[in-house]
This record gives sequence, C-alpha cells and structure tokens, in this order.
Amino acid sequence: MENFKALFVGFFLLLLSCGLTSSSHCDYTTIYNFGDSNSATGGFSIRKPKPPNAHDRFCDGHLIIDFIAEKMKLPYLNAYVNSVLEADFHNGANFARAGSSIRKTNPKAKNESERAKFPRPENFSKALYTFDIGQNDLTKREILLGSLDQIRPIITEIIDHLASSIKNIYQQDHGGRSFWIHNTGPVGCLPFYIIPNRSSTIHDNVGCVKSYNEIALEFNKQLQEKINTLKTELMEAAIKYVDIYAAKYALISNAKNLGFDDPFEYCCGGDKQNPVAVLCGETNNKTHIFGGGCPNPSKFVSWDNIHYTQAANTWVFNQIVVDVC
Repeated sequence: MENFKALFVGFFLLLLSCGLTSSSHCDYTTIYNFGDSNSATGGFSIRKPKPPNAHDRFCDGHLIIDFIAEKMKLPYLNAYVNSVLEADFHNGANFARAGSSIRKTNPKAKNESERAKFPRPENFSKALYTFDIGQNDLTKREILLGSLDQIRPIITEIIDHLASSIKNIYQQDHGGRSFWIHNTGPVGCLPFYIIPNRSSTIHDNVGCVKSYNEIALEFNKQLQEKINTLKTELMEAAIKYVDIYAAKYALISNAKNLGFDDPFEYCCGGDKQNPVAVLCGETNNKTHIFGGGCPNPSKFVSWDNIHYTQAANTWVFNQIVVDVC
C-alpha cells in the first residue's frame, strides 16, 4: 500500500511539473506583469541596484514571475522602465517596480525613449496579465496599526482601484482577456516585522505577527470576492485568483522539514537583530558595516528580511504551477 501511495504521489508530481493537470501547453506568447518588488525584474534606473542582488532583483536569483516565463517557454520579462536600454518587449513587459502600491502614491517614472522594441498591439488580447501587488498598500503604518473595523473600508478602496485597473485593460482595443492575480502573502511572517516585535506583539502558533496576517487575510477575502464579481461582469475574461498566502504560509510553517533553516532569519543584511540598521547591499555610515549576502542563500526562506530567496520562490512556484496554464 505504501509503495502504491508513493507511486501515485510521484506520478501526480510529474503531472504538475508538466502542467498536464490543467492544460497540455501554454498558448500565451506574451506576458504583462504589474507588481511591486516581489516581481520586479529591474527598474532601478532611478536608484542604483543593490550589489548582492542577482539579475537586478530583490533576490539572490529568480522570482516567481521568472518561473512563469520559463513555464511558458518565453524570455524573462524586461522591466518597462528600462526601455532606454533597448530592451525587447515583443514577448511582454514587466511594469513591476520596487515600492509600487495599488493606490497611487508615487509619481510615474518618465520614459522618453523611442528606441525600445515595443509590444505588438495584436498580442494584447492574447497575452497573460499577471498581478502581484498590494503588499506595500498593507504595510503602511496607518493600516498595520489599525483595527480590522477601521481598515476594512480602506482595503475596499484599494481593491476597487485594482478592479478598475483590470477593467481598464479589458475594455481597451485588443483588450486583455486572461488575468492571473496573486493575493498578498503573510506579511506578519516577514522578519522585517517579526524581529522588532518579538516581545511586544501577539504571535500565532508558527511565530508570525497575528494582527498583521489578519490584515492580509482581510485583503485576500475582499480580493477574492471582487474577482468573483469581475468574472460575472467581464464575460469574455478568464480570471484566476492565486492563493500565494497559503503557499507561503505552508512554507514558513514547515520550513525546517523542507530543508530550510529558521524561516524568520534572513540572508542579506548587516544587523540580524535590527532589520533596518544595515539594509541588504548598503553600508551603515556610522559603523561602516556592509549588508552583504550569506554563503548559502538556499537554506533561507527570506533573502533580505522582506523578499524571498530563489529557493523559497522555487518552492512556492511549485505549489501554484498547475494554475499557470
């Protein structure tokens, strides 16, 4: 019986790796991604890239959006803000940028270059539109410190703004028809928030800041409800709600059994007791301590106390890969 179970599990994992549980292939030739630093593949032209980071990312290697491109056998997405570098956007573009939020808080980056290989309009309706954004909205001080009753209306406003953006893409000429939308991860499990609050905050049985995760769960609840509404309004659209929260929380809950070290430690940074003292890739002006990377990032869930390592991103992607195609 045990051999049969092992054989069945192995066969099912093979199906997942091939994407055969949902579709035998991916028909998309183009991806447009909208997000924050969790899916930013560049876009650091306004501020210098951090030296330890790989591929101009907040990570030691690949992000989930990179794995999505690989799954579809497409080139990795170029950051749209880097169009001055003659990037090729024929297979899509990545509009994600560090610090981005759903609500407009930052001025738009200007792009005056006309040299880029711009996307083909005829591909717009055939493209996959991915969204990995919302975390920066939720980590504003007025939200993290508010009660659920106080922040529910704010979250509703944020979700409505995101829905409006999706509708706008859908309603354009050659408008988008396929949307792949991440919910937000368990922000209360990020070392950036756990370490300063270890003695003063109520934690769950895993060790995450409970109130912060409740905010993320409220956001995800409203997001899923809004997506269900959009499915009835945008009749020609295929909209997928992707439960990134569940995958990331499962990873953190079982990190040591999965071969990782303490999920609340992080690889890159100069002061492990004070996450904001010496940030990854930066040097403290007073102590001259440099926030470099660790020798073995693959043992860590967290790269720089907010973003995940390539090893963690790989595990999370493998939990959601069946939903990509």
